[in-house]
Amino acid sequence: MPLKVTKKERETSQSLIRRFSRNIKKSSLLFRVRKNRFRKRDKSKQMKKRSALRREELRKEYKRLEKMGKPSRPNKH
Repeated sequence: MPLKVTKKERETSQSLIRRFSRNIKKSSLLFRVRKNRFRKRDKSKQMKKRSALRREELRKEYKRLEKMGKPSRPNKH
């Protein structure tokens, strides 16, 4: 939905810019653009599988270390 503003007869450039800005605010175009600015993309199937496998490996490793009596996760201090 492109926004079009044409200069009217005897209209100053300042008022044209003001009218354009008002139309942008009314259309909520700016709000949608800012909202999508930092939107994260969805993970692909391959990446989902990789992360799931990684989580599973880490769980197994934590359980193994726990059985050995060692701290399973490093401290974050």
